[in-house]
Amino acid sequence: MSSLHEGSGPPQRSGPVRAPQSLAGGVVLLALGALALWLTRDLDQGSLSSMGPAMLPRWLAVAVGLTGLALLVFAFTKDGETLERWNLRGPVFVIAGILAFAVTIRPFSFGTLSTPGLGLLFAGPLAILIGGYATPEVRLRDLVILALSLTPFCMILFGDLLNLPIPVFPQALTGLFPADWSQKAVLRATAAIMTAAAVLVFLATRGRRRGPIDVADHSGRI
Repeated sequence: MSSLHEGSGPPQRSGPVRAPQSLAGGVVLLALGALALWLTRDLDQGSLSSMGPAMLPRWLAVAVGLTGLALLVFAFTKDGETLERWNLRGPVFVIAGILAFAVTIRPFSFGTLSTPGLGLLFAGPLAILIGGYATPEVRLRDLVILALSLTPFCMILFGDLLNLPIPVFPQALTGLFPADWSQKAVLRATAAIMTAAAVLVFLATRGRRRGPIDVADHSGRI
């Protein structure tokens, strides 16, 4: 004979909303998808053989919206968790990373404030480093390796394979390479250098021990 322990599983609710957390998440995802579709409304989508700048963000927005719609359905059909107290650290650092990417990848001006266009070469790692601090378990070593490996992947994917008009590096850096090199050759060489740097950082720091992790449950429960 089996018995259910008190408090195991989500509590039963009598109202129409059975999973308030799923409801809130679904509304937020739908809003993000709608915002992305509105922001890309004037961009050319292109075709699969010749992708435009709006194709990837537009279809990602559709996927995010469908995920939000699924969460809304689950909120009324399946029991789930209640809303908990929000921790602002995650949203603050994620939004800060997105804003840093937006104002550095292309030249940006707001009144008297202006920033040069640094391209994906600098904007990508900057966004990863800032956004990575959304979690309190962040380790700078892991963020640096991720930034140096994910950025060249995006450079090759968007700038080389998909030929999307995304600024990859500052124009001043082209003078560091031979004059007869094409833009794609410079892009590939830069991506190779960043990948090699990621490997070097990984090899140089892999012997360092991590600090002790406290896995004890301090709530008094077993």
